[in-house]
Amino acid sequence: MRDRKPALSGLSLQDLQSALKDVPPYRGRQIFQWISRGVPSFQSMTDIPLSLRASLDRQYSLYSSSISAHLDDPDGTVKLQILLYDQERIESVLLSDGADRRTACLSAQAGCPMACVFCKTGTRGFSRNLTAGEIVEQFLYLRSFGGAIANIVIMGMGEPLLNLPELRKALAILTDPEGAGLSKRRITISTSGIVQGIRELADAGPDVRLAVSLTTADPELRERLMPVTKANPLSELKDALLYYQRRQGQRITLETVLLGGVNTREKDLQSLAQFTQGLEAIVNVIPWNPVEEVSFEGKPLREPFRNEIERFKGALEKLGLKVTQRFRKGRCVAGACGQLADFRGGESAG
Repeated sequence: MRDRKPALSGLSLQDLQSALKDVPPYRGRQIFQWISRGVPSFQSMTDIPLSLRASLDRQYSLYSSSISAHLDDPDGTVKLQILLYDQERIESVLLSDGADRRTACLSAQAGCPMACVFCKTGTRGFSRNLTAGEIVEQFLYLRSFGGAIANIVIMGMGEPLLNLPELRKALAILTDPEGAGLSKRRITISTSGIVQGIRELADAGPDVRLAVSLTTADPELRERLMPVTKANPLSELKDALLYYQRRQGQRITLETVLLGGVNTREKDLQSLAQFTQGLEAIVNVIPWNPVEEVSFEGKPLREPFRNEIERFKGALEKLGLKVTQRFRKGRCVAGACGQLADFRGGESAG
């Protein structure tokens, strides 16, 4: 078990100043800024008096987790395995588009309770929610490998809207202008469709971008692929998204993981077009990435063929939908969408 001294990484500037009540507020601000830069130790805080650094080191830890391993994909993707204080392990990914624009893909839970049949993380099961500090630390660790990060997507392990209180705290820290100062407009939360969470997000923020892993708008098929649909039926999900859009006024991304021969039917096209009616939405087509030990009703899943992808995209566009396609990154290190769980290399991106 790791040292259980309180970690400072999950504290906002105000909470940090309150915790260090015997320290002048400006010193608390300096410490907060050092943490936001990802400093490795209290001793590295060079403008803090040595006596205060020593006192902080005795009473606190900077971080509650540590990097236990990392993998580098030839396409520039970095995947980290992070060891938590209780020996749980999570994964985070740094993606690069080749133009020095980097995106941090962060996890919100250790494991995932949603059990989507096409996702490796769901086969691991659920352990627990992450703390705000454990979410912030993922960002700081990824930045230490890749430099400046332009975007954050909460699309790693877990269902973010089932950990909204801690996620709110983490994003408040990361967007604080006294710290990392990230723009909320460059942060996206991806949910499998938690209706109550979407409504809470609409009412109380944070006002970041929203993506929904829809995959199919055929209710019967979606329930078989994504058990979340049973408690969050598509009709209620649509109502929640309309509510969110009225409150937030932002375009929503509907993510569609294309499973070869499963959700590429004419019925899926029509139901998806119908679902988007009334929404300001863009459909993000994500060709399924290979995952070991995953099948659907006794049959192995397969990647969609190239012509299957192009036909599906073209048909959606003819139906009047705005369509993008997710670029594939990190498949050589099992760091692509749906592959996070076991820390080992994936398949060739070929």
